[in-house]
Amino acid sequence: MTLRRLLAAGALWVCVMTPASAGPDAVRGEQIYVRCQACHALSYDRVGPRHCGLFGRTAGTVPGFTYSPAMKSSRIVWNDKTLESFLTSPLKMVPGTAMTYDGVPEAKDRADLIAYLKGADKTPECIALKGKR
Repeated sequence: MTLRRLLAAGALWVCVMTPASAGPDAVRGEQIYVRCQACHALSYDRVGPRHCGLFGRTAGTVPGFTYSPAMKSSRIVWNDKTLESFLTSPLKMVPGTAMTYDGVPEAKDRADLIAYLKGADKTPECIALKGKR
């Protein structure tokens, strides 16, 4: 086999084995969520509010959690687009927020984290929390 054929076969193998546009990876997103756990948890409030029930929720509305006036008045409804923007730069999106984290700089990390958070309501912690309400 010629060198050219070997290289072509190798390139084909790489293309077949590596999807050109792999979608968000929720499993990887769960690993990224570890960074968030310094302040957040899925099913209970910490320094930051819980994330169970995040999608579709209006920012600043978790009962019993004390939010900054900026977050309470932001009128943000959490979805893919608003989370992408917020995670890129929380302080730019909501000036005056109590969340002083600089954001998640890598787009792939944000997409994976959002994919994880979208599925969070199916976790045992969130299911158990729903049962208590």
